[in-house]
Amino acid sequence: MLKKFFYLLVCLAAFSLGCFAVFLFFTEDRKLFSISALNRKTKPEGSEPTVRPNATSGRSLDPCPDVPPNLRGVLHVEFRTNRTLQDVRNHVGPLLQLGGRYRPTSCRAKQKVAVIVPFRNRSEHLNHWLYYLHPVLMRQQLDYGVYVINQDGDGVYNKAKLMNIGFNESLKEYDYNCFVFSDVDLVPLDDRNLYRCFDQPRHLSVAVDKFNFILPYATLFGGVTALSKQQFLKVNGFSNTFWGWGGEDDDMSQRLSHRGMVISRPDSVTGRYKMIKHRRDSHNDPNPNREQKLRETRLNMDTDGINSLNYSVREIRKDLLFTFVTVDVQATAG
Repeated sequence: MLKKFFYLLVCLAAFSLGCFAVFLFFTEDRKLFSISALNRKTKPEGSEPTVRPNATSGRSLDPCPDVPPNLRGVLHVEFRTNRTLQDVRNHVGPLLQLGGRYRPTSCRAKQKVAVIVPFRNRSEHLNHWLYYLHPVLMRQQLDYGVYVINQDGDGVYNKAKLMNIGFNESLKEYDYNCFVFSDVDLVPLDDRNLYRCFDQPRHLSVAVDKFNFILPYATLFGGVTALSKQQFLKVNGFSNTFWGWGGEDDDMSQRLSHRGMVISRPDSVTGRYKMIKHRRDSHNDPNPNREQKLRETRLNMDTDGINSLNYSVREIRKDLLFTFVTVDVQATAG
């Protein structure tokens, strides 16, 4: 009887061990299955794909600081080196998107800046300008694009109209809210001179080496300037009727004054520029009517400007360094 009882007990224990083993097997199987499924859905730490320097990762970024942290201050600028576009692409290209577009990846830029360069037959100057300006604009943590507005043909040059066209064409691509207008022969000597917009219209090229680093006159608003979209529209943009050299910047200065705005500037050290020496372009002789036209600014500014702009686009070419827009400005003397 005792043997039977002991035998029964052994069988019961074996049966219990077997059930427990089966239980463990299925429990571990489910756990492994769950872990496997989780691993299929979740990438391990450090396995994110490499993000291009100018791509957005989808995460929310903090605003960029008012004072960019990587500015260098005074810059060494020289134009003796023969630079090609390919040289410049090799220098700054890996950080850019097609069309000369860039945005910082470590913070959210506070402004979206279109840098507009009126242009004709100045390729050597453009190479120098791009070589120096792209690194400056990147260090300033701008969300920006460079637009070179090229006047087609050999007709009388109209710089102001090209700048209006740059404003118009850039807005077709992106919701820019700040516009920097720059001569192609002016390079800043200090990257603390920020290419952004302020509460008042900004004159950036305060002290140019050609003028011994002295502001020629108090109302000057030419060379390199910055206007917010609101400021630009408030004065109806630039005049379209200054053909040839001179007058359009003084006309803009008057427009700003007539609309109650005051020109702001950096100090004469931060606002230093170096100009590329050159002869005046052909078909850009001084406008003999500019003095008379400047006396009529108040009368004409509501009807002569961005609201009366007419032109036709011949070609838009996207380079890594810029967007090159060739236009017919329908040139006539006046």
